[in-house]
Amino acid sequence: MIVVFGVMVYINWRLSLIVFVMLPILLYATRIFQKYMKRAFEEVRNEVSNLNSFVQERITGMKILQLFTREDVEYKKFKEINERHKKGWVKTVWYNSIFFPLADLVSSVSIGLVAWYGGLSVVLDGIVSQGDLIAFIMFIPMLFRPLRQIADKFNTLQMGMVAATRVFKVIDTASQIDDTGTHVADHFKGNIQFDNIHFSYVEDEVVLKGVSFKVNAGDTVAIVGATGAGKSTIINLLNRFYEINDGAILVDGLNIKDVTLPSLRTQIAVVLQDVFLFADTILNNITLNNPEITEEDVFQAAKDIGIHDFIMSLPNGYNYNVKERGFMLSSGQLQLISFLRAYVTNPSILVLDEATSSVDSYSEQLIQNATDKITKGRTSIVIAHRLATVKKADKIIVMDAGKIVEQGTHDELLKKENGYYKNLYEVQSVSYTHLRAHETNNSIAY
Repeated sequence: MIVVFGVMVYINWRLSLIVFVMLPILLYATRIFQKYMKRAFEEVRNEVSNLNSFVQERITGMKILQLFTREDVEYKKFKEINERHKKGWVKTVWYNSIFFPLADLVSSVSIGLVAWYGGLSVVLDGIVSQGDLIAFIMFIPMLFRPLRQIADKFNTLQMGMVAATRVFKVIDTASQIDDTGTHVADHFKGNIQFDNIHFSYVEDEVVLKGVSFKVNAGDTVAIVGATGAGKSTIINLLNRFYEINDGAILVDGLNIKDVTLPSLRTQIAVVLQDVFLFADTILNNITLNNPEITEEDVFQAAKDIGIHDFIMSLPNGYNYNVKERGFMLSSGQLQLISFLRAYVTNPSILVLDEATSSVDSYSEQLIQNATDKITKGRTSIVIAHRLATVKKADKIIVMDAGKIVEQGTHDELLKKENGYYKNLYEVQSVSYTHLRAHETNNSIAY
């Protein structure tokens, strides 16, 4: 474009002036086109994201939709999202259909004006020669075509830029947890202290209200209470998934803020109620591709906690692919794999968060045996709704509405008249007795 511009001015500045008067119109149109196309592509990418999320969730939750006969309703929602997606693409087509004809029109008008003015000049005063006129008619498309091509290629670039912006927005998101610790922990004895902890996920909605307790090295401490009492929050804070508002959490007398995050979390193994497995082999889900954990380590650990035979009974044993989220295994089997994954890392501190709340009695017995094995000689924190699973704990911490209301052993807490734990235990015992009686009656009837 620069070369053509220079040649045109050199040949005839008068004819060049006509062309350059039209050029700003196309430049302005290109800028407007760029702005509106960016908006359209952002809308398209947002709707693509919504569409993919919607489809992925509905496929994953297909059983729920079928059980509650929501197929037709969800299909209508899908059509609505798809319609918005289509409208976003139609906008891009609409803007293209306006800009490119406009670019061709500006080019054609420029050629027409040059031909009109140059033709008159050739005939009347001879300021413009026939060669100049023919040259300019050839130069005008050479000047305008690159702008049109840039705008055409800009569509592809713009789509990539919009997508890249979404990716970089995630990449550039600053962590809420600053890893400012300098102490690298290779092992903890396991002494834990929560000192007057106050915490809230959302401002002005306090979850923990001055929680204080101690856990001695090697002890098993159970934390019980109603849903929303703040039990799982304690685990999140111990792993520094969130920053506390006030107070301090100490491990072996060292503030966890002074410990590097990787070393802190390496020494704390957590077994969650909702076990997540990748679409990979059981072995890789246990080691998480950690080169420091060998197959022999996994085999021995599985034998130690009594689940080696269960794994070997599966097709291909440890090389059995559990598929997406481990749906090829039952809830109890998932929990057993989760126990082995925690145990094989040889953590200093073990956390069990509702690990037996949704398994059958047979799996619960295996899990209980595994629990006894992996908690032996290791500081353990057990969170449970089912109080029958925490009788052996060295200490039971009872929470309600973000506060500790009682502490003691199982026997000590049962001796408290009108105690929170005692009432909770009695209610669960009655409910469990009724449930067992109901199951027995059904079996007899059957």
